[in-house]
Amino acid sequence: MEQYTVSGMSCAACSARVENEVKKVDGVTSCSVNFLTNSMAVEGNADSKSIINAVKKAGYTASLKGAHSSTENSVQAAFEDQETPRLKKRLLASCVFLVILMYFSMGHMMFSLPLPPWFNGNHVAVGIVQLLLTVIIMVINQKFFINGFVSLWHRSPNMDTLVALGSSASFVWSVYALLSMTEAQMAGDSSAVMQYMDEFYFESAAMILTFVTVGKMLEEMSKGKTTDALKGLMKLAPQTAVLVRDGKEITVPIEQVKKGDVFVVRPGENIPVDGVVIYGSSAVDEAALTGESIPVDKEPGDSVSAATVNRSGFMRCEASRVGTDTTLSQIIKIVSDASATKAPASKVADKFAGFFVPAVIAIAAATLIVWLLIGKEIGFALTRSISVLVISCPCALGLATPVAVMVGSGIGAKNGILFKTAVTLENAGKVEIVAIDKTGTITEGKPEVTDIVPARGFDNDGLLQLAVSLEAKSEHPLARAVMKKGAELGISPQDVSNFSVMPGNGLAATVGRNKLFGGSVKFIGEKAKIPPDIQARVEDLSHEGKTPMLFMHNQSFAGIIAVTDTIKSDSQQAIRELRNMGIRVIMLTGDNEQTAKEVGKFAGIDEVISGVLPNEKESVIRTLKSQGKIAMVGDGINDAPSLARADVGIAIGAGSDIAVDTADIVLMKSRLSDVPAAIRLSRATLRNINENLFWAFIYNVIGIPLAAGCYMGIGLTLNPMFGAAAMSLSSFCVVSNALRLNFFKIYSLAHDRKIRHGKIRKMPDKTKTMRIKGMMCGHCEMRVKTALEALPNVESAQVNHKNGTAVVLLKCTAENSVLKATVESEGYKVTKIK
Repeated sequence: MEQYTVSGMSCAACSARVENEVKKVDGVTSCSVNFLTNSMAVEGNADSKSIINAVKKAGYTASLKGAHSSTENSVQAAFEDQETPRLKKRLLASCVFLVILMYFSMGHMMFSLPLPPWFNGNHVAVGIVQLLLTVIIMVINQKFFINGFVSLWHRSPNMDTLVALGSSASFVWSVYALLSMTEAQMAGDSSAVMQYMDEFYFESAAMILTFVTVGKMLEEMSKGKTTDALKGLMKLAPQTAVLVRDGKEITVPIEQVKKGDVFVVRPGENIPVDGVVIYGSSAVDEAALTGESIPVDKEPGDSVSAATVNRSGFMRCEASRVGTDTTLSQIIKIVSDASATKAPASKVADKFAGFFVPAVIAIAAATLIVWLLIGKEIGFALTRSISVLVISCPCALGLATPVAVMVGSGIGAKNGILFKTAVTLENAGKVEIVAIDKTGTITEGKPEVTDIVPARGFDNDGLLQLAVSLEAKSEHPLARAVMKKGAELGISPQDVSNFSVMPGNGLAATVGRNKLFGGSVKFIGEKAKIPPDIQARVEDLSHEGKTPMLFMHNQSFAGIIAVTDTIKSDSQQAIRELRNMGIRVIMLTGDNEQTAKEVGKFAGIDEVISGVLPNEKESVIRTLKSQGKIAMVGDGINDAPSLARADVGIAIGAGSDIAVDTADIVLMKSRLSDVPAAIRLSRATLRNINENLFWAFIYNVIGIPLAAGCYMGIGLTLNPMFGAAAMSLSSFCVVSNALRLNFFKIYSLAHDRKIRHGKIRKMPDKTKTMRIKGMMCGHCEMRVKTALEALPNVESAQVNHKNGTAVVLLKCTAENSVLKATVESEGYKVTKIK
């Protein structure tokens, strides 16, 4: 996705026009224009020159964002408030001349304020002064006229067009009245002179421009506050680093730090770039990135991130990520990208804004014609028409969604919750099901050996020696637990050969002439008879929530090593909060059913799906999607497909880079309690968007008929000046409402409400494992797989001819007899279905 800065937009109609033009460019697959940040996100293979030309064709200018600058600098430039100072100057100058204009136009008439003697009785001179003062104010605010009429020329009228037309109409009619009054005064017709004096609307033309400028300034100031969180992150970026070169410490600009450089950080200093500690230890405050207030201890080998603060000791670190690759830069990029995208709710406003301004111009013209046909004077009809033009506000509609998204994503970033797109920020609040991977998400992901149960003929050291040798080449977390125990007891692995992995089942290897096997109860039970006392012990360990691993030496059963993984301190509370929000919580795990149930029961899980192989998670998520919007929470490489398949993928920040890249939401603190917090924030943002859209729509629904004079029967009319003031305040009110989100407490349970959704079907027995004889090759696997997946009740089938198994993932209940008949019709023998 490439981002551009777009200049010249003044309302939602402008952004809709730009978006439509860019989408016509060959190679553009999607385009999202954000009026709030004056940014445009474009996906596809179209070149930037063609895209910029399309923007120019629409009547605006564009430039590629960050073409010659770093992430922080380019984003900072995009969010720098350059418009408010200009508006303040325009407003000050306008007010000075407006006060003088109001003195001449109304002061002496309403408050009997004196005029200079040479104006006494000379009404034409007074009119000429008003004209000149109005022209000055129009020149000061010429941007409305330039942008408005250029947009009208390009057949894409916007808010500036409405202001320009309203102000111009008042001015032109006033000039006509002045000329007519001059003619009457020359003819000596004093009554006509006074009549034309009442037709002056110079002050209306000037006041419309001034009031709209006031509104624009308030809007820009409020919009600036919506990006405070992001600008706060950018200010954290260190500007210098202290490097160690040739044994000396030198201070260099941050841009000169390269990967592999050694830098030092003293107590109280910010860490300049991401790196790895090579000397020293300290407590590092990571609140800027994660929102976590408690400092984290760092020792040699631990990683540190840019913009975090060294609180205590001296550290020497080696730079691992610099420039735009640092964690801080990536966070800024994610939040910036999220603000450049559009939430689904904004599509309604965009469609409406596309025809809103032309419709308003048509209504204003119709208002003028109707009142003239009814018999009203031209001045009255023109006033009603001008009021329609200046009260109509497409800006409020255009700002309703992006301001809420910007504030919401900023709050998330301050609390270590990163929403990658506006769509994600909206969809997270609609989640009905949360599926959570067990290891590393609900649990710490650091399993430890708790029990060593040798079989007859083996002792503890012998069993552990066998296990360490077999597990040495495995990358599974349970293998790391066995290796850690071996290291504690001084047991080193022996060299093995013919090492092989059966995912979800077990391991096999050879030491000399001896064959070693290790794995699940099912895997070992297929190779040797497990003694009754060992089987009973396996069940006892499973009931305790431990994972038993069984080992074999040649044809002899060697024993059990049980491993357990501690549940995170906040997991129970997080799951309880999710359930209180009306969300169904499901745990996915490869553990045996009994162990999984014990962990699920302790954690408070609604439903446990056990025995899930890594490559089956995606299929499970696909099945669950048919039951409601689902979020998947995971941290590992094997979670990436399921994270991508879910409606909302949530990655634990400490997980693998692949999981983080695939996910829609990244939790920097790696705490499960941030999952309900993210959903809570999403719901609050969605509520805020709906409120903004409601007020933006209702304002125009009530205001336009009032301005047109539809309520004159009950004595309600609207002066164009007050119409301009109302239009100015409408956008300010929408932005101010979005800023209320800054006070939302994402960890508070006070506003949790259970969502309403249809009756959710409980997952059927998810899998059935079939033992099949007769399969000899991959062709056999494919025949069985194709036959099973052709059944209407089967979601997918994983077939392995080496193991003689078919693991069938079901959509709903399927009879064993049907599964058996299907496989045997292909010429194979089914011996067991479990």
